[in-house]
Amino acid sequence: MDLFSFPPIAAALDAAYSTLLWIVGVLEPIAGGAAAVIAVILITLLVRAALIPVGVSQAKAEQTRARLAPKLRQLQTRYKNDRERLQRETVKLYADENASPLAGCLPLLIQAPIVGIIYTLFLHPAIAGHANGLLAHQLLGVPLGASAVGLIGAHAVTGGAVLVFATLVGAIAVVAEVTRRRLRPPAPSSVEPAAPGVAIMTRMAGVLQFTTAVFALFMPLAAGIYLLVTVTWTLGQRLVLRRRYPLDVPARP
Repeated sequence: MDLFSFPPIAAALDAAYSTLLWIVGVLEPIAGGAAAVIAVILITLLVRAALIPVGVSQAKAEQTRARLAPKLRQLQTRYKNDRERLQRETVKLYADENASPLAGCLPLLIQAPIVGIIYTLFLHPAIAGHANGLLAHQLLGVPLGASAVGLIGAHAVTGGAVLVFATLVGAIAVVAEVTRRRLRPPAPSSVEPAAPGVAIMTRMAGVLQFTTAVFALFMPLAAGIYLLVTVTWTLGQRLVLRRRYPLDVPARP
């Protein structure tokens, strides 16, 4: 069974699609051929703005994890040979700190259906049983339903397509690099050396930042624009929240 044909999901997609086309219709007298692209940007911004409380919850959970990390490492060292005692002490630590190890998971679960529905609007050629008219609109002669890889495979690459996709992928890569530099995990204290493998994991996280740029080559242009707006918004939001909820890693006493 197609997940997107499930009645509640199909109804939600159809409502979101109708809203998106309504925005395109409102913008067309003003923006002309750019109306669809502007509508993609606007609806993405509206969704990200609505999810600001989720971002705040994630920032608080990240701060809590950073604050408790030294104490958790102490427990892991002290009870490394007693798994049951380690589990009890870990639960007690979170209870004493009025925190939860799952605090960062709930916000992700909340936003996943919303993001999934919006993302589907820019990715699927059919919505609720009818053709996705949004993907027929163009940007510099490139259909919003076309992907860079698809155009290359069809030998349909034009100068406009090269410009559009090069700008899109380049912009996503720039955001990824800024994200990597500005939001890398704080270094452990000199008196508390990093655990084995942390350096490798940090480098891997830096590389993974750029996978979005690679994915954008395989996605419809509309989905690529959505990704660019999303990663740019996320970077700005996380920079603001990192100042509000800094990740201060205290030295081990």
